Amino acid sequence: MTDEASILVVDDETAHLETLERLFDKEGYEVLTAEDGDDALDILRDRSVNLVITDLKMPGTDGMDLLRLTKKLRPDTEVILMTAFGTVERAVRGMKEGAYDFVSKPIKRARILKAAEKALEKQALVAENQKLKAELADLKSDRNIVGQSSALRDSLEMVRQVADSDATVLLTGESGTGKELFARMIGDLSHRSDKPFVTVNCASLPESILESELFGYEEGAFTGATQDKPGRFEVADGGTVFLDEIGEVPPSVQVKLLRVLQEGTFERLGANEPTQVDVRVIAATHVDLEQAMDEGRFREDLYYRLNVVNIDIPPLRERLEDVPLLAEHFLKMYRDANSTDIEGFESDALDALADYRWPGNVRELENVIERAVVLDTDGVIGNDDLPETVLEQSQQSRSIQVPLGTPLEEIEQTVLRETLRMTDGDKKLTAKLLGIATRTVYRKLNETAESSSE
Repeated sequence: MTDEASILVVDDETAHLETLERLFDKEGYEVLTAEDGDDALDILRDRSVNLVITDLKMPGTDGMDLLRLTKKLRPDTEVILMTAFGTVERAVRGMKEGAYDFVSKPIKRARILKAAEKALEKQALVAENQKLKAELADLKSDRNIVGQSSALRDSLEMVRQVADSDATVLLTGESGTGKELFARMIGDLSHRSDKPFVTVNCASLPESILESELFGYEEGAFTGATQDKPGRFEVADGGTVFLDEIGEVPPSVQVKLLRVLQEGTFERLGANEPTQVDVRVIAATHVDLEQAMDEGRFREDLYYRLNVVNIDIPPLRERLEDVPLLAEHFLKMYRDANSTDIEGFESDALDALADYRWPGNVRELENVIERAVVLDTDGVIGNDDLPETVLEQSQQSRSIQVPLGTPLEEIEQTVLRETLRMTDGDKKLTAKLLGIATRTVYRKLNETAESSSE
């Protein structure tokens, strides 16, 4: 696999690095080189590569550190370790941490080429598999759940585990986090996917109308009921009912919902005989149902019937690394809808979006991008296309205000703590941003811990 395959070779021995560069270049690969782990990380931050081949023993960021950081920055990139005598044991440990293979020095031409070929074959196979999965998902949903953060992946893994069962699912999370998208994904992946998926927004309907919408009515049941009308549960027979904002359902309707969940039966308004249905129920709420139970606003027995499986959807502020991906997704969607030629985002605008805390979650981000697409005049979305609220918070998150007279030691700890927060606890990255050694970060954290325990 030589077409378009890229290899990053990392070695602090210049002669060895140049030899490998010539070897892989002759085989038709795109070859990038770095003389240490830090330079290699700079390359990986800027672009993706198919394969990293790195010396294990290097000053500073060594091969094992580079392996771990590569798997964080570029999870789909394969890594081969080059080892000298006495480091084979570490190389074997490296394979347990995600390295594809290791080769011993002195490097034999046939051995390194074969290892690279096999690693690239695996990388291409995984990429093709992911592409096919994405295409299949696109066939089942017109809007994707976008993101790669660990918080989102945990929720999606729960979806995949429960989707094909008939267990009732309760989706919890703040408004705007995408609960309906998760509900539809469960429906799409279930054995009921070819049956109706019926959505009811319980908060948007008054009590009298909500009951008739859910359960239907008979002709003459009330003034204006001129003919029989099936309810949402009847329409969804064999499929799925999604009850959005279940926390807003009044007590009188809660009783009937409990009966449906327990027995699979209900009575239309004005009917004398029960109706039997086979439906899977997915419910969603942004309110605390346990608190609602304590206050007597929500039935305890209904709560436990609904909460067989709980999937909590993280707010956007807990997965800010997904903001650039979501922004690009919404840009494409609204660029196509408005037939514009916007190329993308200026880097400052993306930084501002990533710094904002998004109280309205994904829905707010979508609205901001739609607004930016409509207002843009120069083909690139910049800060002038973003709302002032986003820009103001971005400035605040990138600066620290310290009162005059604050002791230097306290200022130092504040800067360290806030930089760690910005890097999600990455001590190596924090050290790089502050221009100090990583061991200094650890030492100062230990000093803080010791002083606070005294």
